[in-house]
Amino acid sequence: MTTYPTSLGTSTADEIRLLGQDLTEDLMGSVGFGELAFWLVALRRPTPQETRVFEAVLVALADHGFTPTAIAARLTYLSAPDSLQGALAAGLLGGGSRFLGVTEDSGAFLHAVVTDLGDDLPTDDAGWDAVALEAVQRTKEARRFVPGLGHPVHKQGDPRTPVLLRIAEEEGLRGPHLRLFEAVGRVHDQVLGKRLPLNGAGVCGAALADLGLPVEMLRGFALLARCAGLLGQLAEERRRPIGMDAYLSVDRNAVYVDPES
Repeated sequence: MTTYPTSLGTSTADEIRLLGQDLTEDLMGSVGFGELAFWLVALRRPTPQETRVFEAVLVALADHGFTPTAIAARLTYLSAPDSLQGALAAGLLGGGSRFLGVTEDSGAFLHAVVTDLGDDLPTDDAGWDAVALEAVQRTKEARRFVPGLGHPVHKQGDPRTPVLLRIAEEEGLRGPHLRLFEAVGRVHDQVLGKRLPLNGAGVCGAALADLGLPVEMLRGFALLARCAGLLGQLAEERRRPIGMDAYLSVDRNAVYVDPES
């Protein structure tokens, strides 16, 4: 008999099991959705401290106003109001290297550096600064951007960054990825010649990596958070639509330009 092993969900005619638990008896009403999302990926139930940091990340990434992802979702809903799932998908598909995807890019960048250190982790800020300086220098020499630096709106400092650092510190979860991220913030101008803020997506990636979550999955958590925000954007589009105005503003102001000019 062919079997298909899973550590996630199974069901019979009268029972649903998830993560080895009875869904209705053990989980419903007892486990928060953020806690469950962590558990589904890590295959271990997070501690209360981990849950607080993890859910702070989800809140930080849920919505950021009229971002490209929100606009894409609203305009898709304008075009196909019969397809809520299409509008949500349109917004989620925009999570890439400039918006949302920075969470994974930052986590992966930091994790590679921390992994190379092995057990020889710095014990103070000066040690982390030296590691960060070398990492930023290598990245510049490779003609790549350092993920987690800069923001198109919060040019003087992303308000999410210090709050998430504080929460991680309060919960005893300010680990090597966050410490390295902070060090990058302190030293990058020595290499790049300018000072940029540590952005919220980047600090979220560092925090998720410190929780031990696989860095290859970090963009998924950003998208999970943004899905809630997009659902809110679409609910507001129904109540107070702006999609048609956005479309007409672009369309009515389109100007033909000779491609040879």
